[in-house]
Amino acid sequence: MSTPEFLTIKDAAAALRDGTTTSVQLTEGILARANALNTTLGAYVVITETAALEQAAAADADFAAGIDLGPLQGIPLAIKDIIAMKGAPTTANSHVLDPAWGEGTDAPVVERLRAAGAVFVGKSTTSEFALGMPDDEKRFPIPHNPWNLEHTAAGSSSGTGIAVSAGLALGGLGTDTGGSVRGPAAVNGHTGLKVTFGRVPKSGVVPLSWTLDSIGPMARSAWDCAVMLEVMAGYDPTDPSAAKVDVPKYSELLTGDISDITIALPMPYFFDHEMLDPEMRAAVLAAVDVMTGLGASKTETELKHSEEAKDANHLILVAEAYAYHRDNLRNRWSDYGRFTRPSLARGALFSAADLSQAQRFRTKYSMDVAALFVDHDVIVTPSAAFPAERSNAMTVSKRLHQPSYTGHWNLTGLPAIAIPVGFTESGLPLSMQIIGKPFAEETILRVADAYQRATDWHLQVPQTAAFETSEAVVMA
Repeated sequence: MSTPEFLTIKDAAAALRDGTTTSVQLTEGILARANALNTTLGAYVVITETAALEQAAAADADFAAGIDLGPLQGIPLAIKDIIAMKGAPTTANSHVLDPAWGEGTDAPVVERLRAAGAVFVGKSTTSEFALGMPDDEKRFPIPHNPWNLEHTAAGSSSGTGIAVSAGLALGGLGTDTGGSVRGPAAVNGHTGLKVTFGRVPKSGVVPLSWTLDSIGPMARSAWDCAVMLEVMAGYDPTDPSAAKVDVPKYSELLTGDISDITIALPMPYFFDHEMLDPEMRAAVLAAVDVMTGLGASKTETELKHSEEAKDANHLILVAEAYAYHRDNLRNRWSDYGRFTRPSLARGALFSAADLSQAQRFRTKYSMDVAALFVDHDVIVTPSAAFPAERSNAMTVSKRLHQPSYTGHWNLTGLPAIAIPVGFTESGLPLSMQIIGKPFAEETILRVADAYQRATDWHLQVPQTAAFETSEAVVMA
């Protein structure tokens, strides 16, 4: 790539070790781009420039002293603004959250990244409480897709998605309850990994839905996500849902060989839905052909009741979110954004019986998915039914009636990775989703990495990111 801001973490880590660049130089370049483009792109709520440069200098000092903390040492990252981080407020993009929430503390996942020598560029933009849509009536940045500023950057981890795509960070953190890591990765043209429920501790994160939430890495490549996950994953006693499961050295398992992989393609709903964009469908099937060309095998199959699975995920999500926000909704209704408050209040419309039925369905659907994995290593679907929509065409009701291909894997707690597989004729990214067995992140990372070794879609850079100043950005 022509500028260091668009290196992968893998390439940047190598450059830091061979003396091609320093962390301070890398961070200064990232900060210059972030300061110049943030008004246009809306990636960051706050840019922590002084702290970032201090972290970068410390990383360089460690390198000079012969101390190597691993591939993330000296790497600039973005932290989603519902995750506690020392030196910056956590707002959840809302006027409702107590300004002192998480003050002076690092969430365990941030603490682990900090200990690995990572550099934090700032707190990245999110949907309000990871649920609402961009709201120009509030004081928070409005996120814009760097491939076309008139289109959505998706939610709720939109800021991190923009930052990775546009070179305002080399990676970062997102959270995923119904697709909020994979959605931004899909529409912004990079890689995003939703981990198995319990793989990464969620303490120090403003909750949306206790039984669906997860924290995942977002970066340009599967290898980048793998090295981030190596640091992020593992049990922490402060999170009751954190799993006591060994953490593999994921990056060492990315061999490029997928000749042993069997792929399930659930055609009804995921590939045959009437609202599925034909360019998305064609791109994903072409990507599957690349993988079979690398030695993987595929089977067309079906996964029944996937339409209902989308609805069950949504019902559980809003019910649990409403339980968290109920008192504030009653007392501070107008302080919530105009898109967030009706979405949260929808949880009050469901009965205990509705929630019980959704949980019963969850168990049955999880069993059906497990049965599919008896003869297959991964499931492949589009990451979304269509590429990024125009921002002015989005509504809450429209989103409710559209198909979703991501919430199913929150419902079942499974790992899933979104990776770029091409572009529409109009230049918007297209994306494929690879789903794996519980705690089999290494498998989906290996499949994604093999595909990315054979293609370069994940290395493409949006035109707006090529400009050094926001004045030079041309509205698409």
